[in-house]
Order: sequence, then structure tokens, then C-alpha cells
Amino acid sequence: MNTFGPPKTVLARGAGAHVWDVDGREYVDLLGGIAVNALGHGHPRLVAAVTEQLQTLGHISNFFASAPQITLAERLGALLRAGVAEPVETRVFFTNSGAEANEAALKLTRRTGRTKIVATEGSFHGRTMGALALTSKAAYREPFEPLPGEVVFVPYGDAAALEAAVDRDTAAVLVEPVQGEAGVIVPPRDYLPSAQQIAHASGALLWLDEIQTGVGRTGAWFAHQHPALVDAPVVPDIVTLAKGLAGGIPVGACLATHGAGKLFDPGNHGTTFGGNPVAAAAALAVLDVIEDEGLLAHAEAQGRGLREAAAADPRVVETRGEGLLVGLTLVEPKAAEVVSAAQDAGFLLNAATPERIRMAPPLNLPDTDVAAFAAAWPTILDHAEVAR
Repeated sequence: MNTFGPPKTVLARGAGAHVWDVDGREYVDLLGGIAVNALGHGHPRLVAAVTEQLQTLGHISNFFASAPQITLAERLGALLRAGVAEPVETRVFFTNSGAEANEAALKLTRRTGRTKIVATEGSFHGRTMGALALTSKAAYREPFEPLPGEVVFVPYGDAAALEAAVDRDTAAVLVEPVQGEAGVIVPPRDYLPSAQQIAHASGALLWLDEIQTGVGRTGAWFAHQHPALVDAPVVPDIVTLAKGLAGGIPVGACLATHGAGKLFDPGNHGTTFGGNPVAAAAALAVLDVIEDEGLLAHAEAQGRGLREAAAADPRVVETRGEGLLVGLTLVEPKAAEVVSAAQDAGFLLNAATPERIRMAPPLNLPDTDVAAFAAAWPTILDHAEVAR
């Protein structure tokens, strides 16, 4: 339906951090399906987990539970509570995508009896009607207005603006720990702790959208746990996940802590495919591989390598991000030309804004691919005719 425009190429297969198109051209996948392919392409443990589960139990309705679903819920709850001194009860609603996870969270906030949401400028939370209402970009929103609910947008990273907007009518404060679609924008380290304090002072929920930043992407299980991103502990009331959670198998999750996990009653929400055994088994395999292969520390190291390689060229005026969520700002607005030149050179990147490049490669990106990018980067900028 022309929602994506003409495809850049037709991909045929992948292995590790590399993909090949139908003409046999090979590319280093530094986009990772937009932060989805956490283990790259065809990881044997992910393939084995999905195959075994599909041969055992493929789908059941949510009148029933499955062992992978229960285990995944417990595992995510434990990761969310890691390092938190007080006991925190966590409940989970599984979905098929990030937008659906945010829809579930939005409905959850309505159960507080309040309707106002304070979100941020530059945010992206999905394209379904509820998630779109929370997304700030006018070009996405305006063709589909009126959108649900009362949503107030404040500048991202500005705690004072947040405090001025939050009041006793606010159901939730919604923040991305790092803004991905805006070009990997990192807030001050005191921003998330301040957001938590501001929300709770007014009786509002703190809702963190970790759809792009969660599951090891920044070098921590959750970005709000990363010491480089926060200067004090944060325990959100709601966390939404998707993208890398199952390494390419569609799955999302809405996690709720404290009392927020008890707001839904039977029948308040539902899903046909959410939390099905195959998706849950895939997610468990991804979590196991990240842990067993030390991919949190690996993502930190490789992200640092990519940022240093990019910054070595003066035509990059800023590098941002943590782990393997990398943002670059060019000296002039030629991101689209750089992405095209990179593809010609065998690298897949993303133009997040006219002057910002985004990279979100597999968490197991090898050293050889970082070195190849470093060697090719100046020539890519030359071919894109970025001014020196």
C-alpha cells in the first residue's frame, strides 16, 4: 500500500551480522532490522529454540498458559528488579509488537481514573491510534487526528518543563530513556530519576518506553539501569519492550510494577497471538545467549568502537548513545546521501533525521565488521559529498 515507499533492495538471506540481496551483493547489517536482530541472522540457538518449540507446541489461546510464557514473564520480572533493594512485584502482558505493548500500557494508565499523559517532543511510540497519540511528530499525527486522549508534549531532557506540565490530572509520564527515532538523543543523567520523582509526587505513573533501548541494546538489560544514563536508581511503574526481545520473532511486553500491575481486570484487555509459546521460546533463547556470550559488555565495546571510528572524521560533529545504539550528527544535512553511499559500499545504516545517522547492529557484531566500517567510513562520506 505504499506505506514504506520503494524498497532499497530485496534481501534474500542473512548470516550473523551480514545479509545478501537477490543479486548476491553482501552487506554488513549495521541497522539490525531497526534494533530487532539482537543476535544477527540465523543464530543457531535461536533457530533451535524456535524449531523445538514449534515441534512441541506452536500456538494456544490465552485460555491456557504455556511453560515458555510463564518462564519468560518470571525472567523479565527478575531482570527488571535487578539491583533493586525493595521487593517489587512485576506483572506482564505479552503482545506481538512495540505499538501493541504501548497500547496495552495506555489502557493500563486509563485504569488510574486519570486521562492526561505527559510525553516528550521528539518521541516515537508507534503508529496505532493510541501509540500515535503519544508520538510527537506532527507529520505522523495530523493525517489521523483526532487522536485519543489528552497528551501534553514537553521538551525532552528538560526536568523543569516536565515538572511544570505534571499535575494531579496526570495519569502517567511517558519517556524513552534514549530517543531512537529522533537520532539517538541521550538525556542528562539526572533526567529519569527526576521524572520518577516528579511523576510520583503527583500520584502519576512513570512509564518508560524501552522498546528500542531494552534487552541489552545499550549494554545494560534496560537503559534505565545503565550507570552512564542515570545517576540514581529508577524503578518505573510501566516498561514496554519489543524489538530485540525475541531476535526477529514478533513479540512485545508491557511490564508493570507496584500497584500498576493490578489495574487490569479480566476482560479489560486481550490478544490472540501475544505470548504464544514460539515467541516466548525465542525470547528466552535471546536472553540466554546475551547472558552466556557476555553480549552486554560486548555491545559496550563495539558501540564505543563504532562511535570512535565515526568521530575520527571531522565531518561527524557529534556521536551519541550507549552500547550498540549509536547516533552520529553530520556537519551538514546529508544523512540520506550517506545512507545511500554506505549501501553502495556494503553497509546498511539509517537516516534518522536529515543530519543524523542511526546504527543499531546485532549485539554480537564482530570486531572485523567494526574495522571494516572504520576503513570504509571516510570514503562513504566522500561519495556522499559531505563537505569537509
